[in-house]
Amino acid sequence: MSFQFLNQLPSPEEIKRDYPLSDDLKQLKSARDQAIADVITGKDDRFLVIIGPCSADNEDSVCDYVNRLTSIQEEVKDKLILIPRIYTNKPRTTGEGYKGIASQPDPEKAPDMVEGLIAMRKMHIRAIKESGLTCADEMLYPENWGYVEDLLSYVAIGARSVEDQQHRLTVSGFDVASGMKNPTSGDFSVMLNSVYAAQHPHHFVYRGYEVETSGNPLTHVVLRGAVNKHGNSVQNYHYEDLMRLCEMYDKMDLVYPAAVVDVNHSNSGKKFKEQIRIVKEIMHNRQVSPVIRRLVKGVMIESYIEEGCQKIGEHIYGKSITDPCLGWNDSKDLIYHIAKNC
Repeated sequence: MSFQFLNQLPSPEEIKRDYPLSDDLKQLKSARDQAIADVITGKDDRFLVIIGPCSADNEDSVCDYVNRLTSIQEEVKDKLILIPRIYTNKPRTTGEGYKGIASQPDPEKAPDMVEGLIAMRKMHIRAIKESGLTCADEMLYPENWGYVEDLLSYVAIGARSVEDQQHRLTVSGFDVASGMKNPTSGDFSVMLNSVYAAQHPHHFVYRGYEVETSGNPLTHVVLRGAVNKHGNSVQNYHYEDLMRLCEMYDKMDLVYPAAVVDVNHSNSGKKFKEQIRIVKEIMHNRQVSPVIRRLVKGVMIESYIEEGCQKIGEHIYGKSITDPCLGWNDSKDLIYHIAKNC
């Protein structure tokens, strides 16, 4: 085999012991988890706004961004639950490029997985402590879940992972809201099959153990657009798409039908400013259709302090080094628009 074994990684228990979550923050997370769960299950009619950088590349600027959301959350608390994106692992279409702080704590230096796991956990804890908001991350690697399972209030499964058996089964053991994105092909049935799998119990191997799970009823779909055979973006957030999703949900043995719309990626064609228009269309469709209003529980928005993106090494504070994002002023205005039109 051509593997070169470099380091034995510390266990999740060791990392959590060295970088623990305090008791008061555990209580905060529990309350946030329940509030988000109540939205998914329909007990709470507030709207979820999962918002933040494409990739959490720098602790200071990411925590600065998250802290800015705190005062807005207080203003819109009767209408919205803001869930900051702190995405510490990044899927790469070709395998090339920056893979996130969990792999590469310094984007300009070589990967360091041990330091990455520490950096990932420290950033999430600091964000919760300073802002009072628990966050979302993407589970790109199921075996990494244990390092942050006590910190996250929302977990996303990406378009390239949603068909993977290990991802589906691992989500079945979560107790927090988990969004399954449609695959890049756009196939709704693949996405809904993933939700079905995650909502039901399973018996499998995880991190060297034989395990059983009870199923996660908070698993739901995330619409992120698709790519057709010609490589062009295809949107799936329109009225007709949402109504078709409702019909497909009705035909499956699923509890708490729910959808979150990712307004960037293939839905915007990565034209980050289009996120504003797309969000407004979704809010309009929720107003004109009671069916869509019941189904669509939130949106995902890619946003940072400075709009657009930069190359690694340009050192522009608060600007994405992966996909382009909305800037802070546009993001703030958009949150207020969502709150006004819920």
